[in-house]
Amino acid sequence: MKQEERRQQTVRRLMDTTKELITEKGCNSITMKDIVNRSGLSKGAIFHYVKSKNEIFVWVLQERLEETNENFMDAVEHGRRNFDEPMQKIQESIIAYENPNDVTNKVLLYLLGREEDPLVAEALKQYYERSVHLSRMWIETGQKYGVIPETVNANRKADMFTLMTFGLRMRSSIPHTQTSFNAQDLSGVIRQILNQGSCS
Repeated sequence: MKQEERRQQTVRRLMDTTKELITEKGCNSITMKDIVNRSGLSKGAIFHYVKSKNEIFVWVLQERLEETNENFMDAVEHGRRNFDEPMQKIQESIIAYENPNDVTNKVLLYLLGREEDPLVAEALKQYYERSVHLSRMWIETGQKYGVIPETVNANRKADMFTLMTFGLRMRSSIPHTQTSFNAQDLSGVIRQILNQGSCS
């Protein structure tokens, strides 16, 4: 087996194992020993790629974002060059974030409580910036194909949509919250803004 294939298999097993453990125990209770025992990987194999569970958590956090991007780009490439199919992929991701048991939300909240760790602080910064970058790219892609008006300010809207989505994710972690504005509503607002072409 080639080294890159081995690396991918190890990373995949680490991430799958970590997500299972987060679902069962939450982020705070998990130790590297738990990950070693559950994954069946040796300590040496794991520590060859990561130094701490926080690094694996960062991978888990980033994975959903990249999956959403892949789904969006696939819808653009194989769709009818319309607004609805790519937007549906983004909407599915936003709706998943509303789930209080969403693993990536648990990881995000956990990491936000450890921002004094320089590795975590940098990872959070990169994650937010990547979220804004992809949102901007999605808007610009829609503008390129003429399904989002040119009057939409891609930079401002991308930052605003990311901020709104993060707020939704934070709220999902508050138990028994009564809400009158949900993920479907947020998706509707995003859709309306992009269709109207507001320049602000």
